[in-house]
Amino acid sequence: MVGGAIYSANANAASCPDYLNVEARKLHSQENINLCELTEGKTVLIVNTASNCGFTPQFEALESVHQQYKDKGLVVIGFPSDDFFQEEKDEAKTADVCFINYGVTFTMVATSAVRGSDVNSVFAYLNEKSAAPKWNFYKYLVSADGETVTQFNSRVKPDSEQLKEAIEKELNL
Repeated sequence: MVGGAIYSANANAASCPDYLNVEARKLHSQENINLCELTEGKTVLIVNTASNCGFTPQFEALESVHQQYKDKGLVVIGFPSDDFFQEEKDEAKTADVCFINYGVTFTMVATSAVRGSDVNSVFAYLNEKSAAPKWNFYKYLVSADGETVTQFNSRVKPDSEQLKEAIEKELNL
């Protein structure tokens, strides 16, 4: 974990699913984001990312999905992780890969663990509801109420028919 505790409870979000009742530090920033406020009433696509992985080019398709569905009720959140030893040690370099190399505009939070004993609270919930990621770029589509979690492995591209159909079903499109 970079920069100390990333996640802290938010007592003001009674209607928020527990797993999102946290403040997370934005990638390469001192600014925190309230995940409840970001996702309130919305379907969420959560992805564990890495900057130096064969699947890293999926950032481009994730951004495309974000652009296509953000006004229809989808929120995309990227969680950089070095759990598979393919993330930059320096958050500035991770930010460059995301924001400069791939033009990411969806929310990216600070690097954290997505599995194991020091897993962040969001992935602890996702892992319990489905399974821990076995590699980078696992995707978790979560219903607006947080109750339904559908996992897609690294090989399922963000803009694949399989994932888009699942997104559209959750969004009632």
